[in-house]
Parts: sequence; C-alpha cells; structure tokens
Amino acid sequence: MKRRFAVDTGPLVAFLNRRDSHHSWALSQLAQIEPPLATCEAVVTEACHLMRNSSGGAEAVLELLRRGLLSLPFELSVETEPVNRLMARYSNVPMSLADGCLVRLMELRAESTLLTLDRDFTVYRMLGRRVIPLSMPSQRGPFPRAT
Repeated sequence: MKRRFAVDTGPLVAFLNRRDSHHSWALSQLAQIEPPLATCEAVVTEACHLMRNSSGGAEAVLELLRRGLLSLPFELSVETEPVNRLMARYSNVPMSLADGCLVRLMELRAESTLLTLDRDFTVYRMLGRRVIPLSMPSQRGPFPRAT
C-alpha cells in the first residue's frame, strides 16, 4: 500500500521559498513522496498569505493545487463540529483553524504522516489519545521515528 502524506503550511512555504531556513529539508522530503499531499483550504490560505510578498508567491501555492501535487480532501462544512471541539480542547495552545483541520484530517486518514514544522503537533492528539505521525526537520526521512 502506498504511504500517504498530509502537509501543513510551513513545509509548503519552505518548499516554495529558497530563502526559508527549512527549504532544503522541504525539497528533500517532497522529492521522496509520491503526490498528491493532502491538506485543507485553511493551510492553502495561510500559505498564500505568507507568500504574498514574494513575487508570484500566492500563485505558486495555487499552482501546486492545479498540478495535482496537493489535494483538498477535507471539507470543513462537514467537519465543523469535530474541528470546533479540537480547537476548544487545545485553546491553551492555542490551536489555529488550520491546525484543527489538519488534526481532523489526520483522524480521517489515520494511516497518513503529517509534514510540518509546527511543534504544536507533538502536543495535539487524534481521536483523543493517539499521537499524530509526523515528519519534521529533526527527523530523518519522510517517515515517523519509531517510539
């Protein structure tokens, strides 16, 4: 079975911005992963916002969607209540809408690994107690470390 991945805002921005300190990491991760990477519209919105001052930045984010490198299988209109519960549960972090959507996406696609730069995902749990499989710059390769 093909390994599936989801992606957060940070790795997308790092991939598209050569000056980002995690650019090399993002390039190496994405070179090893067969697309598409699942994400949510909130992540795309954040990435477009963060890339707004780069020439063609927002367009580059949308181009990833157009080329099929990203997919948007998550529907917030269907998952509003679970996302709201997650955001309330982690209000002390606090959890952003994008993070809430990604945690819920990971619950729905539990066999996936999330590419992220955000250490908050080491705190968040899916389905109450389950650790979210992550790939972060401190890890080697696109697969989560065994614990």
